[in-house]
This record gives sequence, structure tokens and C-alpha cells, in this order.
Amino acid sequence: MRRHRFGRLAAGFAALYLAVVIVLAVVGLVTGDLVPLWRVVADPDGYTADEIRAWPWLPALLVPIAAVQAWAYREVLRGRLRGEPARYGREVRLLRVALYATVVDVLTWRLPIPYLWWLSLVADVIELVVIWLFFRVLWGSGRRWPQVLMLVTGVLSVMHDVVTTIAYQTGDYLFAGQNWTWALDALSSVWLVSLLVAQARDPRWSGATVRAGVIAVFFSLLSSGSVSIVAFGGSDAVAWKLMMPSLLGAVSVFSLVWWARSAHDLGTLRPSAPRTEPVRARAKWWPLPTVAIVLPLVPAAVNLAQGVPFWLGPKNMLGDAVREYTGSEATAYWFVLDLLVGVGAPAVLILVAVRRRTRTLLRATTLSLFLLGGAGAVSAFTSEHSTFFGELWLYPESLYVERGAVVPYDGTELLSPGISPLWYALALTASGLILLFLYAAPPGHRVRHHVLLAGLASAVALCLLPAADMARGPVTDCDMPEPWEIDTGEAEPRELTAEQKFVCSLRGDHGAQSLHVFPDTTPDQVVLAYGRHLCGVHTRNDPRELARLKVDRASLTDPLAGICPSATTIVQAAKAEQDQEIAAMQADSQAMCDATPRHRPRTKPAWAIRMKEPQWTDYGVLQTYEEEGEEETEPDMDPGNGLVSSARGILSVMTHPDFDLCVTLETYTRRPPVETKGWDKVVEVGYYSAGGQIVLYDSLSGTELPNLALNGRKGHYRIRVHYAWFPWKGEAQSGQRLLIMAYPGKGDREIVHRNRKST
Repeated sequence: MRRHRFGRLAAGFAALYLAVVIVLAVVGLVTGDLVPLWRVVADPDGYTADEIRAWPWLPALLVPIAAVQAWAYREVLRGRLRGEPARYGREVRLLRVALYATVVDVLTWRLPIPYLWWLSLVADVIELVVIWLFFRVLWGSGRRWPQVLMLVTGVLSVMHDVVTTIAYQTGDYLFAGQNWTWALDALSSVWLVSLLVAQARDPRWSGATVRAGVIAVFFSLLSSGSVSIVAFGGSDAVAWKLMMPSLLGAVSVFSLVWWARSAHDLGTLRPSAPRTEPVRARAKWWPLPTVAIVLPLVPAAVNLAQGVPFWLGPKNMLGDAVREYTGSEATAYWFVLDLLVGVGAPAVLILVAVRRRTRTLLRATTLSLFLLGGAGAVSAFTSEHSTFFGELWLYPESLYVERGAVVPYDGTELLSPGISPLWYALALTASGLILLFLYAAPPGHRVRHHVLLAGLASAVALCLLPAADMARGPVTDCDMPEPWEIDTGEAEPRELTAEQKFVCSLRGDHGAQSLHVFPDTTPDQVVLAYGRHLCGVHTRNDPRELARLKVDRASLTDPLAGICPSATTIVQAAKAEQDQEIAAMQADSQAMCDATPRHRPRTKPAWAIRMKEPQWTDYGVLQTYEEEGEEETEPDMDPGNGLVSSARGILSVMTHPDFDLCVTLETYTRRPPVETKGWDKVVEVGYYSAGGQIVLYDSLSGTELPNLALNGRKGHYRIRVHYAWFPWKGEAQSGQRLLIMAYPGKGDREIVHRNRKST
């Protein structure tokens, strides 16, 4: 076993740190105070004590994270291997010093000290020195253009950090709200990747160091900070989703390990190993490799024919996780991956792997295809749970529709019209299986995980075969425009077909409680298939089948009426019977009003109208409301006389809402004689009409009477209302007679000429 200069000291410190964390976890579970544990492991300046007590499950996360941190501290503190130190020259020694200085700077972020913004500038200076020294040390050890790329991207990344730090400190948020800043953030990852490629080709660094750097790149994409930060936090929210940045930062110690191991390796002599040629698989007969190459192009071609160059689109759970838990850099990379897979780029990867046929490239390609297939399956089955609500950002607005109709982006939910990602999943998984079948290692070189992976991939492909047919179809917008939106021109009138009405009756908040309710994002074809199945059940009317499905045939009739002939027949018959009953009631009411005695005025009115058809009200109130009366207090809807009340611009006549009204209106030029014979109530009130429109109406029932004003005259009026019950032996049993007289006259005094109890 190889020994390091400070190996025992490093192991002891790591063990002590982990023991302290375990003790704090136990004490926190006993006392309910998890703040010390949180501050030691995740964030020195994190959540308050009251908020931490609500998370009893927190130790189960923090103790494993602390174990990873303890391993990282051991890697940092143990130093180089014992033995003769390596002597690679002055620039290498300076690089080791700069790398150790970077490690010290990173560790200061774990100390509970106040934030000093200028420390970030110190870290940027150290990183700039490291970038230059890496360039000098690696110059000449490989191709020059990757080394120049490493230098340029590294320097630009540091300059971006410096400008951003100074801008935020001075209150000038230079790049705030700019979507293109992800390109500047991506410079650090480009620099690190190019450096790792150079390290992998240089014998002075071990493979373990390079692997730590690769993991560091991965975690840098998961967090919004740089690869130099070990842990970060500070959010005041208590939702567990908002804790993820702090938890990810606490476990992101691999950049620290990579800095330290890079310095350790430069101080250790390594024997030069002869470079071996990569092992190549044997070439195979061309048809099957061609099929593997063409398969990812098939769903891409179908999508591109529809104008959609994306694999998943923004509405999926994986995209939600990337947008929510990572920064703009990782979100941009996810967009690029979505675009590349959507246009069939995996076919190029398969072509390169088939042409070169190295074991490493073939394994990486096969694994990538299986991972992409699994991601497509997860996205397809969880898209309805996506929290995406329309933040387009990198995605073109024109490629998305609002439930079937192309609309400008207005913050509403958007859906992709492309084919289901399950088709991509099936094609990619099938290509991976072909590569695995053609270029698998010989039996003597196979290991258990190869067999397990092949079996798992085969099972996934078989599962996707029947599910891939569930392509995305049109989704009807069930939110109909309001009448006022149509009147104002804000929306166009829309008519739904019978099938669309059925779909809306079973979707989301519109869903019928007696049937299965589908989410709003379910394609119409899925809902209609369910409806046609229920139509067969309704048509057969098999009691055993209805009992097995736990439904009642009567409860299926109304929802299925638009798409099922048997249900339509029943509903139409019931409607015809109801129409006959309504027609009979209306005819009876008309006969009742026709039988009422006509009023013979004692003085000739200016005009008189006997309403030909019976009238009715929804709440028993007929009212006129002129705009000039808006500032007045609305009169009592149930005055003492029980019939009529008035105020400036408002006149109300109360009747019974459950019986029809037989109405006569008369307008006089002067006061008519008082008539009380044959009436139950006769009440006269004053009314001032500012607009000359004394129109009594009921907005709910649609009843509207002619204008009582004398030739549109404005001013003071006297309104006399006569009311009586009218006996009838038909369907209506009884009705109401209403005679309203209006004539010009001053005075607001209420006069009750008769008020006797109705019989």
C-alpha cells in the first residue's frame, strides 16, 4: 500500500471530523436542535433554529455528505507520496505552490467568517496565475490549439468573474437579466475540460486525479457557483427544494480534491509506462451497423417535418430539474443536448464509434444511447407533472402551441406539437442493443454488469414498444371566452364539436365526477378512446359489465350523448318530452294571460301596451337603473308597501318570482283617476328620470318592458302600480296581474291606495 507524507495525520483529521458530525447528528435528533449540524456540514450562515427543527430527516442526508467531505479532507491533507520528490523545474514548483494556495482559498469558504468581497478578487488573481502556469507546464506536451484554447477561455473566465464581482459590489448589475451570460459562465467549464484532456495525456498526473476533475465539472454544472466553491447556501426559504443548492454545494468537494491531487502528483515521481494502442473490435457486416445509424434519424426526420427540431422540448420533468437546481450554463447545455438529439446527432456518434470500433468508444456510445433512451421514457411518462409554465428563454416561441393553436407567448401553458419522446427512446435503445450485440466483448472478457446492462436495456425496449404509439396529439382548449371578451374584441367566438365537448367534460376542473377525470394535458385521442369504450358499455347495457366497472348506465348517458348513438337517442327522447312539457306550460300561461280582463282606462292615455306574452322574473324584481343615479343609495328591495320603491334614477317593482306576470303599461299626459276595484295592491310613488328612459327589466331572466316615459321626457314622474293575483285552473294554477301607470308629476310622497292580503 502506498504511503503519503502526511497520510496518518490526514486520516486522523478526517476520522475526527466525521465523528464530530455523527455526535452532532445524535445530539440534534435528541434535542431537536439541528442548527450546529447544518452549520458544520452545509452552511455556516444557514437557516435559523426554528426552521431547522422542522427537518428531522436532515441527519440522514448530512452524515453521508460529511463522509464525502471527510474523504476530501484526507485527500487534501495527506500530501504527495513518500520517496524521492519529483524535480520538474521551476515552473512546476510554482504551479504546485499556486495550486496549494487555491486549496487554502477554497477552504476559507468553510470558515465562519464575515464575507469580504475583495477575497474573491484575491482568489481570481490566484486562479489567473494557475491558468498561466498550467499553460506553461503543458506547452509542448501535445497539440497546441487545445492549449491555446485552455489559456484563452481560462483568462476570459477569470476576467468575467472579476468584472462581475466589482460590478455587484458597486451596485452596477452589469449582466443582470441578460440571457446570453450563460456563454460567459460556460468559459470556466470549457477551460477545465480542455485542461483535463491535457492532463489525461500527460504522465505526470494519475488517472484518479483526472477522474476527480471530471466529477468536479459535473458538480459545477449542478450548482450556480464556480468549480472552486466547496459549499454555499444562505437561502431564507424553508422548502426542501430550495435547500438543494446548499446540499449540492456541501457535496461538491471534488474540485477541492482535484486541485490538491494535481499539486500532489507534480511532487511525485512516476515511472513512465509504454503507451498501448487501443483495442479495436472486429468489423461487422454493414447492414446491421447501418440500421443502428439510421434508427435515431427516423423520429428526428418526423419531428423536423413538423418543424420541431427538439427531442424533449421544455415541458418535461428532467428539464424542470435542470432549470430549477442548476445555473444558466447547465440549462444552456441541456438545450444544446435537446437540439442535438432532436435533429439526429446520435447517428453521428454511432457512425464514429462504428468506424473506429475502440472498446472504450463503443462502451461509451452504447451507455449514452441507453441513458438517452431512459431520459426520453421518463420525460414522456412525467410530462403532465411538469411545472413548466412558459419560460421560453432559448426555445423558439413559434414552435409551441397553446393546446392546439399557435399563439404568441403570453405566460400561459405551452405544449410541444412534436411526436412523443418514446419514439426517440425506442430508436436510441434499439441502436444501443445493436451495438451491444455486434461489438460486445468476448465471453472471456465479459463481466456481470455487462450482462445486467444488456438484460435491462432489452426489457426497457420491450416495455417501450407498446407505449411508443401514444404520440402527442392535439389538446383542445376547454377555457371558452367570456361573452364580454367577445363583445370587447379581446377574444374570437369559438364553437366546440361534439367530440371536443365530451373531451372537455372529462378534463381537469371541467371533469364529470361520475367518470374518470383526465389531466388538462391529455391528448384528445386518449380521452376519446376512453369515451368510445364507455359507449360500448352503454350500448350493450350488460348488468354484469356495469357492476364490474362500478358505473351506472344512467350516469353515462349525459356525458356520452355527443359521441354515443345509444346515449344520444335517450337524451333526445328525454329532451323532446321536456320540450313538450315546457310548450304545454307556456301555452297554459298564455291562455291564462289571454283570459285576464282587459283594463278599460277612465281617461284616455297617451299610449297603452298590453304585453302579448307572459313575463317572468328570476328574483321577483323589475328595476330601471339610469346612469345618473349611480351615486345614490340603492332603495330597499322590500319596502313597507311590498310592491314598489323609488329613488333618484332607480325604480323597483316587486313581484313573486315563481309565477308568470300578465303586464299592462299605460302612460298619461296628466294624472288619471285612482282605480282600486279588482286589485290587491295599488301604490303610487314619485320618480325622477334624468334620461327619459323608464325601462323596467330583469337582467337575469331577460325580461324587459317598454319605456314608460312620455315621449322620452325627462324630469319628475308619478308611477302608480296595480297588482293582483289571478286564479287559474290550468297548469299554472294561478298568476299575477300587473298594471303600471306613469304620468308627469312632482312629489316624492308615497301613497298607498290599497294594500290588502292576497288570497
